[in-house]
Amino acid sequence: METQQGRHNRADAMLRSRTFFQETGVSGFLHRAFIKSMGYDDLDVDRPVIGICNTWSELNNCHGNFPELIKAVRRGVLQAGGLPLEFPTISLGEIFLNPTSMFLRNLAAMDTEEMIRSQPLDGVVLLVNCDKTIPAAIMGALSADLPSIVLSGGPMLNGHFKGQTLGACSDCRRLTAEYQAGTLSAEDYAAVEDGIVRSQGHCMVMGTASTMNCMCEALGISLPGNGATPAVDSRRLRLGVAAGRRIVELARTEVRPSDILSRASFENAITLLCSLGGSTNAVVHLCAIARRMGLALDLELFDSISRRTPMLTSLRPSGDYQMEELFEAGGVSVILRQLLPLLHGDALTVTGRTLGENVADAPEPDGVVTARLDQPFQPEGGLAVLKGNLAPKGAVIKHSAASPALMQHTGRALVFRDYNDLQRRIHAPDLDVGPHDVLVLQNSGPVGGPGMPEIGNLPIPHKLLQQGVRDMVRISDARMSGTAFGTIVLHVSPESAVGGPLALVVDGDLVELDVSGRRLELKVPESELARRRASWTVPKPDFDRGYGQLFLEHVTQADEGCDFDFLHGRTPVKAVEQPKL
Repeated sequence: METQQGRHNRADAMLRSRTFFQETGVSGFLHRAFIKSMGYDDLDVDRPVIGICNTWSELNNCHGNFPELIKAVRRGVLQAGGLPLEFPTISLGEIFLNPTSMFLRNLAAMDTEEMIRSQPLDGVVLLVNCDKTIPAAIMGALSADLPSIVLSGGPMLNGHFKGQTLGACSDCRRLTAEYQAGTLSAEDYAAVEDGIVRSQGHCMVMGTASTMNCMCEALGISLPGNGATPAVDSRRLRLGVAAGRRIVELARTEVRPSDILSRASFENAITLLCSLGGSTNAVVHLCAIARRMGLALDLELFDSISRRTPMLTSLRPSGDYQMEELFEAGGVSVILRQLLPLLHGDALTVTGRTLGENVADAPEPDGVVTARLDQPFQPEGGLAVLKGNLAPKGAVIKHSAASPALMQHTGRALVFRDYNDLQRRIHAPDLDVGPHDVLVLQNSGPVGGPGMPEIGNLPIPHKLLQQGVRDMVRISDARMSGTAFGTIVLHVSPESAVGGPLALVVDGDLVELDVSGRRLELKVPESELARRRASWTVPKPDFDRGYGQLFLEHVTQADEGCDFDFLHGRTPVKAVEQPKL
């Protein structure tokens, strides 16, 4: 009977890196000579070469624990008989990037794909954490289709202030509004600022980073525990060791992302998204990732899954708790086990087991942070897809974090032409606005933003805040942070900057929102819209060179994932081939 070592030797003989380091002639000589200059020898390169894709940066606060996490991954790779080699790619930190990290997501995906494709690697661990690093890494790895595993840095710990548990950045927005309304003192506001982000890690509410890292477990592209294990918990380091060990086996058996990701795994991820009350940003990212597989996820799929999927978590901004409590309650596996009747439990994962097998031993829900399938917190998922003459290709709303009283609402439009117009006028004392009006922001989509920035959660005008108003219907072709809340319609498609109907709205138009009916309507006769359309002009582009121009010319609309049209699909890497010298 063949031993495990024998199987490994046989598998290692087929490794992609072997064709690089065992090449004959001058090419092989150069490869071996230069790797030896780094202190490695022939025994080192006679094993699976594992790339550690590092998205760390001193300008990305969410990735602060990566140096220690990389050491853990290295340890796991070495334990399993591999050679770990770290390489950097673009780091996308949401807080410090302008105009938005989404503008650079596709660039990061290209960086990831080409670095994987061009280097003598047999497998790769994708270190991610802040919002856009996650889809960018998966998109790039899927297009290159080399054995890969996602490892996140994990969420930060809860913030605390005067008996309140604080979450970044749901409370950043909530308490700023209270400060602007005069109900929070300047001293308390400063104290909150000092302590709301109290540890390394990504935002600890169910924002985009939490959502995407949790969905990696449902997609099967990460190990269980990836979503909720805190960044500063020693179990996050042990997860890194486990990921390092596992990627060596994936490389030896040549299990590629395309073997893991399928329509079934995407439906599993959407089901988890809806049950978590996850970020609306995940809709855009999942559509983009799926198109790298040649799959088109239409918005109706998201809506139909949301309608049949109950919410089984009480996580902010849709509930009361945060990622630290979800971890203590058993993590994402608790929810996936409850959802199994709605999932494709036979979908393969990077563990080598099915999704159902991964979560078979998950604990029972606690009834506080997590719920049973037959006793949910809400009967439907947190997302809804709207259509109508204002959004022919769709728009999304996280109704689980919206005001029930505004789920059916007709109001007078107050239109802002772009973000600069919004900034100039929204808090003006003489602004003609009332609590029942509908705030509309134009030219903030993929092209108009550019990059579809997270500005869809338009601020409540100061004059209304001081009257006690805390929510209004707001509509735009922009995105919003998954940490945000309110009755906010996003991703209106097609966007206004390419001539979508949103561009035709003017002050005083009546806009109807009907979430239960999934409708978003502009109550203006078609003849009047045709007249406005005839006089509409294309906005001046933001860029006339470089990456910005490439972005504007090739980015797709929100319902297609905002990827570049020339990046759809994949071209799997083959054995490294070098010219004979």
